[in-house]
Amino acid sequence: MTQAQALMRSTLLYCILFVAAAMSVMLYYSATKTVDVPDVAQDEVVSSQQPQTEPVVPAQTDEIRIDRNSQSTNYFCVPMPESVKAEEVVLENHYMNEELWISISSSQPELFQDFYTANSVYGNSKNVKDGHFEAGKERTYLRFALDGVYEYNSIFEDHILYVEFVPPKEVYEKIIVVDPAYGGGETGVVEKDVMSKDITLNIAKALKAKLDGSDIKVYYTRMDDSDPAAADRVGLSVATKADMLIRIEVSGDENSKLYGTTTVYNSQFFIPGFGNVELADLLEREVVTSISGKAGGLVEATEADEVIGNATVPAAAVRVGYLTNSQEAILLQREDYIERIADGIYNAVMKAYEVREK
Repeated sequence: MTQAQALMRSTLLYCILFVAAAMSVMLYYSATKTVDVPDVAQDEVVSSQQPQTEPVVPAQTDEIRIDRNSQSTNYFCVPMPESVKAEEVVLENHYMNEELWISISSSQPELFQDFYTANSVYGNSKNVKDGHFEAGKERTYLRFALDGVYEYNSIFEDHILYVEFVPPKEVYEKIIVVDPAYGGGETGVVEKDVMSKDITLNIAKALKAKLDGSDIKVYYTRMDDSDPAAADRVGLSVATKADMLIRIEVSGDENSKLYGTTTVYNSQFFIPGFGNVELADLLEREVVTSISGKAGGLVEATEADEVIGNATVPAAAVRVGYLTNSQEAILLQREDYIERIADGIYNAVMKAYEVREK
């Protein structure tokens, strides 16, 4: 055998051994597959489902049994039918409703009905009140009512989804709540078919695009045309232990000549260091500067200001302009003006954290 032939045989042998080893690894991981399951926040869920192709609450609803006797793990364990693949599963954090939705790409309600009649969820279920599955046209949802607001760690292995519930403050150092006022049947001030609820939502969406690139976790009380109760808006700041709550409002008055930005704060609730008045002052200054507008000043909250009046974290409501003023109404409908308002709020948030950290 020549030296060249020996070298070729040696190379071929190494190739065979390498392929065999690689195949062994692949077979091992396919047999013991562990996959992180993606999760999305409520504000992302809403935006990704517009327009909706199926009812929010599908017709068929069935209870999922929870085995409360098995608490030997930190994970909440959700078995899945064998036909469900990891890539078909998404965790949806519906934090305003204190619910975890497990969204599965499947339109076989009978499969899940049979499966969860025979199988229970189990493990660490102390944070879970109850569970139901709902079958839509394109997806099936496993909905679990929780005892609070949580973030999730999860893995999918051997047809079981393992979910760990984590308090937001254990995940994020900085947390704020943004509250676009009004929604649903509560339109706010209306002028010539222009509704305040749409303006506040547009500002919140523009603000989200800016804050998404920061190290701040933001919870939004709404990102659609819903109208959460004042207590639920305040409750979100409590449940997440937020550093501050910023509410976005629009002004209106019989005097159509009034215009400018004002900011509402609760003078009856004192927070040492950085509190309501400090946050309100920052919002007023930064928004007015950003839009090159008129400063209407700080305004003390009244009984009508339920969210600001009941908040127990630094809170303020920035009223970004008068819809009853014809010139300001035009501005509040312009995309570039909305962006500048959002810039002002963003700058106020950044400076608020600078002050807090001194």
